[in-house]
Amino acid sequence: MRTFRKFLKKPLVVASVILLLTFSLMAIFAPLVTTYAFDLQDIDHRLETATSIHWMGTDSLGRDLYSRIVYGARMSLSVGLLTALLSITLGTVVGAVAGYRGGLIDSLLMRIVDLFTIFPSVLTAILLTVVLGRGLSGILISLVLTSWVLHARLVRNLMIKARGLPYVESARAMGLSGLPIVVKHILPNLMGPMLVSLTYQIPNNIMAESFLSFIGLGLQPPLSSWGILANEGFRAMKSYPHLTLYPGLALFLTLTALQILGDALRDGLDPHSRKLL
Repeated sequence: MRTFRKFLKKPLVVASVILLLTFSLMAIFAPLVTTYAFDLQDIDHRLETATSIHWMGTDSLGRDLYSRIVYGARMSLSVGLLTALLSITLGTVVGAVAGYRGGLIDSLLMRIVDLFTIFPSVLTAILLTVVLGRGLSGILISLVLTSWVLHARLVRNLMIKARGLPYVESARAMGLSGLPIVVKHILPNLMGPMLVSLTYQIPNNIMAESFLSFIGLGLQPPLSSWGILANEGFRAMKSYPHLTLYPGLALFLTLTALQILGDALRDGLDPHSRKLL
């Protein structure tokens, strides 16, 4: 409750939460807040600027840009959240095993982590997308495989620190084995840093999906995401800047709000987490 009251005293945090809730609800209830289907073409009204009928104008095929941004939010936010949850789950398992067991298992798992960090994550994601194929499944797998390593290191460091604390020693004295100790005692006490890591992972993955879609390796039409919209608008940016302005603004506001929320959670729940990243 004390942390919640601190959040309420910060206007930027409150505004960020409201913005993220608004975008999320619009994405969930997209058919209710849009007038046109995101793939409905109207050639007679192509490349229009904002009007009373099309609030944000239309694209080169006459599709309503507002509808495409709302449906694009559904894809971009869901991909960012799902890949972040999957990567954090994988990173937690690897980091917990490595940190609690130590020794040869720790060394072996950390060498695997090192293999994933040899190349830049963006380059690795591009290569994996090319190998796995373009589309939703390919981008999900590639983003998960390139984003779990930082969380694995974080959980490992926290686990090494926690395994020698008195409450863990007491659990061992009561006859509990490794898995129950990790699941019932250690991991619940690490939820603060893990939640902070999640809030940073989501915008990173949204940005990565948008970048891959922008260069043509992510989601493919007729699916709509903010990266696809930016790619389509970039070709006619000089003549029709609204095609890039609105999806770019939606992406910018979402990433900024998530960053502000992540900073607030870090300061409120885990002020020392920056030292462990």
